[in-house]
Amino acid sequence: MAREKMKRSLDDITTGHGGSEPCRGNRRAGIRYLRAVGLSGLVVMFACFGWSLNAPAAETQSGNDHWINTWTAGPMPPWAGGPLPIGFFDQTVRQVVRISLGGDRVRVRLSNEFGLRPVEVSAAHLALAGAGGMIQTDTDRALTFHGKPTVTLLPGAPVLSDPVDLKVASLTHLAISLYFAQRAEVRTYHLEAAQTAYISSLGNFVSAEKMPVADTATSRFFLTAVLVEAPADARVVVAFGDSITDGARSTPDTDNRWPDHLAERLSQTSEHGAVAVVNEGIGGNRVLSDGMGIKALARFDRDVLSQPSISHVVIMEGINDIGWPGTFLTPPEEPVTVEKIIAGYQQLIDRAHLRGIKVIGATLTPFEDSFAGVPLQTFYNPEKEKMRQAVNEWIRQSGAYDGVIDFDAVVRDPQHSSHIRADYDAGDHLHPNDAGYKAMGDSVDLGLLDNH
Repeated sequence: MAREKMKRSLDDITTGHGGSEPCRGNRRAGIRYLRAVGLSGLVVMFACFGWSLNAPAAETQSGNDHWINTWTAGPMPPWAGGPLPIGFFDQTVRQVVRISLGGDRVRVRLSNEFGLRPVEVSAAHLALAGAGGMIQTDTDRALTFHGKPTVTLLPGAPVLSDPVDLKVASLTHLAISLYFAQRAEVRTYHLEAAQTAYISSLGNFVSAEKMPVADTATSRFFLTAVLVEAPADARVVVAFGDSITDGARSTPDTDNRWPDHLAERLSQTSEHGAVAVVNEGIGGNRVLSDGMGIKALARFDRDVLSQPSISHVVIMEGINDIGWPGTFLTPPEEPVTVEKIIAGYQQLIDRAHLRGIKVIGATLTPFEDSFAGVPLQTFYNPEKEKMRQAVNEWIRQSGAYDGVIDFDAVVRDPQHSSHIRADYDAGDHLHPNDAGYKAMGDSVDLGLLDNH
């Protein structure tokens, strides 16, 4: 009897209370039926009234729908110890990136994570980059956001653009042009880009082959990622670290960071599959404390764990935890020990392993005489060198990592192990030069990054 009653109720909904046209019944009948039969009734109602549980997915899915980050820049708030970022008004900002892995479609990620008020992007375009801030106009594509040409970047939040059809090869340079018609306060940026950003005179020049340049900068503004629709088996390796991963003191506009060289090597072989290498280094970053960027322990979820299709992360961070104390950069009461740094590493390893991500540890490179002759020269002392050696010993011998890259062995002076080799020294005795970064990238055993 109960089953027959349910059947009559279903017939009422699907035939409109005895009418000949299916689903002509009113919605109140549907609600009554939903109360009677729960989820099954809900499914029927969606079918009857033209609703679809799968409608949003159907609207967005096309191609193979496997999106991965192919380029990234870790966002950071303004740093009180450095130059404050500028703002824009009725200006176009053109930023050039070199992607690591190509794909058939492209989209970008913008962020106002540390902003205090909304920022409106009045127009955004993407194109293959030309020389000196120019674009290849036949590849110019307007970016939209949910079908609209403008987007408001809300404080504390990122936003993804819609995909655009643009087939791009690995190691391609792209130009992303953003126009800010209204005042745009920059509180989310990436300080050390080692890449020129071109800032226009007044006006919208997002589609101009060559825009009038009023200023340049070597920072990133609001732009945090470029994604491609890649092969279904494509995956990502994240380089996570501080200024040495970020490529500080490398020659601007030459892509000489060590992750750049690693990406080049992977692009030249099919043995390891389709692999993107993205750089999540932030200059001055530390494992345990904020300062230049949010501390590694706090930003790891955002910059590593939240990214799609990651198979490996290479962690090279800790030299600033050792070097900053005792300088004007930190208060005197900030204690740092080898044990605390190692505990931080172990947290990162455990959190990555929960996601099935392999973690490769990279040893800390030497820094004796760093910043000699300037107020920051207290960055180094013999006790700090002992801490570096102890941390490196743990990285090499603990077995906590899934693999180890010994960058210390690559760049140290064979005759003076606490000092960087002269031919790899950028001049401050801390950061490698272009040759040093290339040696680091070339030293990575690609077998460590195999996905098995």
